[in-house]
Amino acid sequence: MSNIDTGKKVMVLAGGPDRERQVSLNSGNNVAGALKSAGYDVLLRDVLPDDLSALSEFDQWGGHVIFPILHGPWGEGGHLQHILDERGDIYVGCASPAAGLCMDKHRTKMVFERCNLPTPASEILCVGQNVSLDLPVVIKPISDGSSFDLYICQTPEEVRRALSKIHQRQGKVLVEQYIKGPELTVGILGTPGYGRDGYHALPVIQIVPATEFYDFDAKYDRDDTEYRIGPEQINVAAEVLEKVQWIALQAFHELGCRHMARVDVMLDEQMNPWILEVNTLPGFTSHSLLPMAAHQNGLTMPELCDRLVRMAIGA
Repeated sequence: MSNIDTGKKVMVLAGGPDRERQVSLNSGNNVAGALKSAGYDVLLRDVLPDDLSALSEFDQWGGHVIFPILHGPWGEGGHLQHILDERGDIYVGCASPAAGLCMDKHRTKMVFERCNLPTPASEILCVGQNVSLDLPVVIKPISDGSSFDLYICQTPEEVRRALSKIHQRQGKVLVEQYIKGPELTVGILGTPGYGRDGYHALPVIQIVPATEFYDFDAKYDRDDTEYRIGPEQINVAAEVLEKVQWIALQAFHELGCRHMARVDVMLDEQMNPWILEVNTLPGFTSHSLLPMAAHQNGLTMPELCDRLVRMAIGA
């Protein structure tokens, strides 16, 4: 890393009101530490819908860039981004329209279908409606993350129990055809002068949880989840992984994303890829996948965070 502009002041926003608050605080600590290592002047602040005092402090401080690293509907799904857009702030991550689009899994899938990108068949259910897709299915919130309220249902009774639980918090839910096969994720990252609009796909990661599926504990707390990175470790043909990277990059562009994202993909038993969703502010914890893939590509955490700030300011 060279030519660091140590005069740049970056405020890292973390926390927020969503259920992933603690994950966000962990990510924020890591990002703030990495940016300090990269030579930036950094303030780490919490932010809430009813407490935006950090933004006033940013103005008084003479800050240059905001690095929001929140996870969940308010902090990641366009609400905070809309506030930053209205203020005219320079910040890392998607602008509010793309952030809101990607947080809504149903709207995201509609874009995939319109652009002929493969995504599992799905339907929206309100309270009292029945599943029409063939079992097994996945039932999950339309707008949430970290596998909260996600259920894999093999039988009608499992469907009934899952809908009963999730409808206590969600009026509408997304039901998706279950894809049986390897679970993959692809980070998308900008590199000045590289490829289409400077963006490229990082090495594919296969997630092999010790639990039934990659739930919240497997993502953030357990140490027995296995991560296989790239064609040397993933027992899948190289051309399949290249196709996964290609469709992930297409999804990133079709959704209007910028700076970074993580695209989650399933392979079926015939090794056909199916896109599940796109995360516009992926985690930066010790277990997080985009920094893991970037490291595989030779980027340290300080270099990764520095690159994201530079993209935000157009440097």
